[in-house]
Amino acid sequence: MRIVGGHLALDLVNTVAPRRPAGPEQHEYLGEPVELLEWAQRVELVDAAEAAAVAAAWHAAPGADQQALRVVREVREAAYALLADRVPAAQSTLDSSVAIGTLNLHWAAASARSVLVRDGASVRLQVGTTPAQLIADRLTRIVVDFLTADSSRLKECPVEQGGCGFLFLDHSRNGSRRWCAMADCGTSVKVRRLTANRRARATGKAE
Repeated sequence: MRIVGGHLALDLVNTVAPRRPAGPEQHEYLGEPVELLEWAQRVELVDAAEAAAVAAAWHAAPGADQQALRVVREVREAAYALLADRVPAAQSTLDSSVAIGTLNLHWAAASARSVLVRDGASVRLQVGTTPAQLIADRLTRIVVDFLTADSSRLKECPVEQGGCGFLFLDHSRNGSRRWCAMADCGTSVKVRRLTANRRARATGKAE
């Protein structure tokens, strides 16, 4: 799958597409625990050593992998529900009050497994001290941080215009970016329009 959100919280939200209740069937990119682990490595949420520790912890505790996957999905859907309130075209079937409750629950659990550690002359918060819950805990922290930060550059790749519905941060100078990635959705839409126009001209139906 494409990584185009501009922030890991958005890349997590974008692991389901397209997000339209009445649209095409959704594709779940995190369908199995192994897919979650592979994705976490791809987006550099965990390194190779941490991924091995997570896999070992999941193997040692039957059901731990499915539990981690469940939490990640719940955090993802809660995040999307709250972000959808900030993007006019986005649609979520999850009530925002339920989403807040879900995030509070998982953030409390992640915080309980987090510790302060020395980092040279500084101190930092280490999230993900328990391998079995490491991925879920780190993602929860990332989502909470993103939701409580400025989201003025948040946009959705326009489904109604042929886009994919992914959420992304528009870092363009004048805030005019339309597509999640011009090389992907932007180009695909242009190609489809050109093809449609050529067919219309060939049949004498061009405007």
